[in-house]
Amino acid sequence: MNHLNPKELIPESENSLKEPVLLNVGTTEAVPGCDEHCASEGSVRKSHHSEKTKNNLVTRLNRIEGQIRGIKGLIEKDTYCDDVITQISATQAALNSVAKLLLEGHMKSCVVERIQEGDHEVVDELLVTIQRLMKK
Repeated sequence: MNHLNPKELIPESENSLKEPVLLNVGTTEAVPGCDEHCASEGSVRKSHHSEKTKNNLVTRLNRIEGQIRGIKGLIEKDTYCDDVITQISATQAALNSVAKLLLEGHMKSCVVERIQEGDHEVVDELLVTIQRLMKK
């Protein structure tokens, strides 16, 4: 199974928008409740997951999106800084919970499958992913 290294897709120097870029690889799509294990279609890795799981994650992300809009409104209304920071902290916690669910599903399906196939490079990839999550 060929897997892309996420770092090879869009080098930071080529990201002219200087904004986060979601890539269709590894951890950006691995979610708990996969109907099937992560699959490789050509050189793009994908996860297959149930509609229930997708709906759960999308619902959570929609709430987070609303929280972000709320924070923007607080800033526009000159709300007391500590109150804004509290809302930012709550939003970060919600986003972290989505990341934890994605990581759990990734480990239980994609990582296990790749190890069973003899692809032990996935362990290094997983360590990098965990390090990224812990930086935040």
